[in-house]
Amino acid sequence: MYRGQTVFAQLMQFVPWMAFSRMVARHNGDRGVRHLNCAQQFRAMAFAQLTHRRSLRDLVACLDAVPAKRYHAGFTAPISCSTLARANERRPWRIYQELAQHLIDRARPLYADEDLGLNLDDTVYALDSSTVDLCLAVFGWAPFRATKAAIKLHTLLDLRGSLPSFIHVSDGKLHDVKALDLIVPEPGAIYVMDRAYVDFRRLFRLHQAGASFVTRAKKNLLWHRVYSCPKDRQLGIEADQLIALDGKRARQAYPLHLRRIRYQDPDSGKRLVFLTNRRDLPATTVCALYKQRWQVELWFRWAKQHLEIQRFFGTSENAVKSQIWIAVAVYALVAIIRKELDIELSPYRMMQTISVTPFEQVSLYELLTESWPPPGPALTGQLPLFET
Repeated sequence: MYRGQTVFAQLMQFVPWMAFSRMVARHNGDRGVRHLNCAQQFRAMAFAQLTHRRSLRDLVACLDAVPAKRYHAGFTAPISCSTLARANERRPWRIYQELAQHLIDRARPLYADEDLGLNLDDTVYALDSSTVDLCLAVFGWAPFRATKAAIKLHTLLDLRGSLPSFIHVSDGKLHDVKALDLIVPEPGAIYVMDRAYVDFRRLFRLHQAGASFVTRAKKNLLWHRVYSCPKDRQLGIEADQLIALDGKRARQAYPLHLRRIRYQDPDSGKRLVFLTNRRDLPATTVCALYKQRWQVELWFRWAKQHLEIQRFFGTSENAVKSQIWIAVAVYALVAIIRKELDIELSPYRMMQTISVTPFEQVSLYELLTESWPPPGPALTGQLPLFET
């Protein structure tokens, strides 16, 4: 119920503060802290994400401009750039990783009933990575190339709700396929990946765990046909085959048969070859599943445009990872609010609306349902140019 709080204070009420305090205690986050505890640090960095601040100085100047409203937004004392910079550098980033994961786990059931248009009840994940370029002279802990630094966001996206169920932040040199070693396979889930993740030892591990996968075959794949299923060229299915791997290492790594589907896109004419361990799905569904993989690319583009994960407020590894995880936590928080308040706006519209009204004292629900401000009197004519 709305009780006169600011919009930002209402947003922060959706944060599980009791669970957060246990996370802070587990990592000794507030040990020796006198001025800015982890809760205040999170509020400040979340405010920066929601209002698109470009630097710590920009953030502090914005909060200092309205000291009375700053207090009602939940900031009990003024914040200095140096204090917040030290907090970002020293407070363990794993606190915010745990908070983001807690919020994601809370958000995913809210989107479990979303329709993917594939007539599937299975959980479908898309796995990919995205690179954020950095300056090697400043971010020396994240080597990538001889003259460039970078970090990689290895992300497993739940396609129902476009929620990242797993994120690993690494330097730019970590190969994409190694992210499969960090994921705990979920029995019954479907993992959709591109060719960079074709490693038959790792794919067989997914199969043994009871999970499914859909990926593209590499051009140099050695195989022979075991059985051919009926094909439908009108739907673009040129071949639907059960195959065995011929390469010695590949055969040892994946000793079972795989399903190979060759598909020609009716619109572009491009031919794609898919590999999967699911034999019960129609070939067109397998092709449609791989097409859904593009959702993770769209999520990366959206996150880089609307979350502050390319311009960092600190240069240390801890500061960068803290900022990324706080950004993910804010994204999950917006996703939770969208479902729990039954908001029809997209996450982009929600964040843009909140960004210009953080200190307004108006009901969050009214604000996001576009029923605020109340309509004023209609203008019946042009205003006079000169008063008489």
